[in-house]
Amino acid sequence: MDIAANQRPTSELQELDRSHHLHPFTDHAELYAKGTRVITKGEGAYIWDSEGNKTLDGMSGLWCCNLGYGRKEIKEAISAQLEELPYYNNFFQCAHTPSIELAQLLAEVTPAHMNHVFFTNSGSEANDTVIRMVRRYWDLKNKSSKKVIISRNNAYHGSTIASGSLSGMDGMHKQFEKLPGIVHIQQPYWYGEGGDLSPEEFGLKAARALEEKILELGVDQVAAFIAEPIQGAGGVIVPPETYWPEIKRICNQYEILMVVDEVICGFGRTGKWFGSDYYQLKPDLMPFAKGVTNGYQPLGGVMVGDRVAAVLSTKGGEFTHGFTYSGHPAACAAALATIRILKKENFIERIEKDTGPYLQKRLREFQDHPLVGEVRGLGFLGALELVSDKETRERFQPAGTAGNACRNACIQSGLVMRAVGDTMILAPPFILDRQGIDDLITRIKRALDLTAKELGML
Repeated sequence: MDIAANQRPTSELQELDRSHHLHPFTDHAELYAKGTRVITKGEGAYIWDSEGNKTLDGMSGLWCCNLGYGRKEIKEAISAQLEELPYYNNFFQCAHTPSIELAQLLAEVTPAHMNHVFFTNSGSEANDTVIRMVRRYWDLKNKSSKKVIISRNNAYHGSTIASGSLSGMDGMHKQFEKLPGIVHIQQPYWYGEGGDLSPEEFGLKAARALEEKILELGVDQVAAFIAEPIQGAGGVIVPPETYWPEIKRICNQYEILMVVDEVICGFGRTGKWFGSDYYQLKPDLMPFAKGVTNGYQPLGGVMVGDRVAAVLSTKGGEFTHGFTYSGHPAACAAALATIRILKKENFIERIEKDTGPYLQKRLREFQDHPLVGEVRGLGFLGALELVSDKETRERFQPAGTAGNACRNACIQSGLVMRAVGDTMILAPPFILDRQGIDDLITRIKRALDLTAKELGML
């Protein structure tokens, strides 16, 4: 790759970064000691850094660049919108063509009972909005005591105070005071927490933790349950097949709202438009973000089921909530272009019937690797659990030893995968064909072998 003539030297960029830039979810002392990797270019499924190194992006940016880098149609849609109307808000009884057309298109591709959308700028803001909508809905139903939202341990729903409270990650909660009225129950993580139970038995046990919590708190206190179809940032945790049917039963029986967080699973990653489609769910609220614009513009939102929309829109008066950039015209233009590409080029059907099953088949080959305790995944999501003992599922000590080593080995192998503790996760771009998947698998194997050698397993 030719580095642009005006590209500053890497060392200079690293020093500027060290002097002025605070990064998300980063140990800055560690980062500044070794220097930032400066990414300068993206094309297709690959990125390049300031030293000219080419890397296969196995995480689609941050679960979002599903169509890869350099999609001309999306760039042109954004550019054209900036020429026509670079900004106007959706407050004060106003709207603009991109936000109206996107709302219609989202109603077409989401579950049939979801016909309204509230726009935000991110998944975190979408889940803040969920809290507001849940509370407002029950107030308008004259059941204002129903305030508690039940989430899951190790869930990720964002990192603002509100969405971070919904998230179930202890490391986050240690750094701020969690909002009241949010409680957490067991996650459906069979490999890590299932013990001697079969996956089917554990799926029912994990689901029934919701029922137990509802009865403990009181049905008149519980407003909603929120969960990702597949936990993403928690380690690509695919629930046992018995889990979601039991969750549906419980939500219906106790009349609590079901919130399905589709920020990661939405727009095709499971081989269906949404994880809700795959698991045959009927969410009342469905936050989304990331893949909706292919990461080219910040945009999120909440799809609102008909029974909730009817209450909010006809009984509520003014809903005092919104953001300056809710439904930004350029972001909506990016989303319109992205969804049209997904439909036109049949990416979702391809993941369901061809590339998704092929990726999962190739990933399962690592089940025999001495370092890998479990392989799991669905569609274009995958996880490899790294263990020191495959029989007992014992981890390396201290926690994160194997994950950190493997993450570094991935970079050496020209691959981006993410370490969640000692679990390596991936969410590659949809544009990978079988040959691209083979390249991905080759790089993963190289990284696993390097890691195993470092840890004395090979």
